[in-house]
Amino acid sequence: MQTHKTYTVEEAVKKLEHYCAYQERCHKEVVQKLRTMHMIPEAIDHIVVHLLEHKFLNEERFAKSFVRGKFRIKKWGRNRLKNELKAKEISAYNINAALKEIDEQEYLEVFQSLAEKQCETIRETNSFKKKKKLADYLLYRGWESHLVYEKVNELIR
Repeated sequence: MQTHKTYTVEEAVKKLEHYCAYQERCHKEVVQKLRTMHMIPEAIDHIVVHLLEHKFLNEERFAKSFVRGKFRIKKWGRNRLKNELKAKEISAYNINAALKEIDEQEYLEVFQSLAEKQCETIRETNSFKKKKKLADYLLYRGWESHLVYEKVNELIR
């Protein structure tokens, strides 16, 4: 029979403090982690409150950090960022606060260079197919459709 390690509330608190200190976490990730540790709901609530009170857990800080990282490293657009944060059950208020972190000028520059770089890699002679491939790629990355279609038509004649 498979036995799992049991944790006292104090041990779980320490473990989760390290978990949250290592990198920003959202409530959903913390609760999932506690469930995998087989903590009872009352203990989960107690630990989440402790982490909030001691500033280990902060949804707004998490959302801002998430947006900055995914935008700079993975070059995601606003739509993808918004959807990923919604999936993590972040409030609309915190999502909007986080999206304000992106400088508009930088946003458009990243979009421009991403579109140009991707366009060069597409080996397709049929311009309609090439346009579709580029548009699909940029839309998947979460860039707004008006930007995408404007850029696709500008880059591919």
